[in-house]
Amino acid sequence: MGFMPTKTPVIWWVRRDMRLADNPCLAALVETGRPVIPVFLLDEVLESHGAAPKWRMGLAAECFAERLAGKGSRLIFRRGGASRELGRLAEETGAGAVWWTRAYDAEARSRDRAVYEGLKDRVDVRAVDGHLLMEPWSVRTGSGGPYKVYTPFWRAVKDRGPGGGWPRVSKIPAPGRWPESENIADWNLGREMRRGAAVVREHVRVGEAEALKRLRVFARDRLSHYGDARDDLARPGTSELSEHLTYGEIGPRTCWDVGERGMREGAPGAEAFLKELVWREFAHHLMWHFPDMAEANWRSEWDAFPWKTDERSREVRRWKEGRTGVEIVDAAQREMYVTGTMHNRARMITASYLTKHCLVDWRVGRAWFEDCLIDWDPASNALGWQWVAGSGPDAAPYFRVFNPESQAEKFDVDRRYRDRWLAEGRRRPSRDALSYFDAIPERWSMAPGDVYPDPVVGVKEGREAALRAYRDFKS
Repeated sequence: MGFMPTKTPVIWWVRRDMRLADNPCLAALVETGRPVIPVFLLDEVLESHGAAPKWRMGLAAECFAERLAGKGSRLIFRRGGASRELGRLAEETGAGAVWWTRAYDAEARSRDRAVYEGLKDRVDVRAVDGHLLMEPWSVRTGSGGPYKVYTPFWRAVKDRGPGGGWPRVSKIPAPGRWPESENIADWNLGREMRRGAAVVREHVRVGEAEALKRLRVFARDRLSHYGDARDDLARPGTSELSEHLTYGEIGPRTCWDVGERGMREGAPGAEAFLKELVWREFAHHLMWHFPDMAEANWRSEWDAFPWKTDERSREVRRWKEGRTGVEIVDAAQREMYVTGTMHNRARMITASYLTKHCLVDWRVGRAWFEDCLIDWDPASNALGWQWVAGSGPDAAPYFRVFNPESQAEKFDVDRRYRDRWLAEGRRRPSRDALSYFDAIPERWSMAPGDVYPDPVVGVKEGREAALRAYRDFKS
């Protein structure tokens, strides 16, 4: 439907696009010259989020509300089913349009289809790009299908260039009368975080200004060394932009521009950074074309693999608690519980230990990350877990079992990462190691002075058991 009465307000359904710069949906709305009513919903999709991403989304929304207020606008907060609440708002305000930035995972797409069908005969309903560099259907193989392997996907897009980002919006036309808004504080989006929220909050940087600051620091101090430094567990070598990209506090084109400029200037790490941005694109490309990727083995033959699925098992419990007895795995789990994030190399190590040494179903780990990561992204999380487990597209071969001890020797040479996050057995534990015990549920009954446990599954024994299981499965 293409109509929109000339003077009616337009509703901007704010989701994962909480920024004023490089925001195609907002830029297009402002260009119409009509009053814009930004709206944030606690809808059926947000309600289903895990504890950490739901809490972090709330922080992003609160920060963005302040940002909009500084531009003479507001962020209206409403709670309820998306189709119903947006319909009500359109009636209350006389809005002639409802626009949003497109999402790509199955749950969000189902919700968005319902909104479109419910409103299309009443107002101009439009989904706009902006969360990705390129739309998933715009990249196709020579035969016209979707890509299933990353390297050919990278080759297909690396010289394509998404073009520069949209300029920063300086003024947002306001309506003559604002609709009623709920108070986001009343939603208590952090209730499931319990006492962990106060600990994690010290490590969170929220909002567009913080995102742009991190990008500037990365471009100045880290980009040149990114290719090597990004795997060093104790070194500040990554961009730290994942949470900002997740909530749209920074645009992907803004990040791409930094990488491209680095390429032109000969920065050695620039291509590695661009490849990581394209890995994110690849994850959403796959999620769009294979929407059940978060729940089902991408390779259907893996449905017959004898995964362990008991989430209450000793192995799973010890893995979640960060006391598997394998230091690098436990350090990674504790980093996530204290900061809400985990180093990408550590994610691969701890995921491999769960799925291969412990032979636990990758979906158990995927769900735990979904509950604990503030940078949780449905596409990247699903692809990462399936890649490590061996069941996904372009996956690590079944016989590739990360050895956590050799990984630690290679990527935590001087033990700084493990010493930062583990307290047991250390005479003077770090502040971060001690803060873990302030964040975890009291029922876990853990204390810094505990004796560090023996491995729940030995490194050598686990590898041998995994290889036997995979050989039997393949034969």
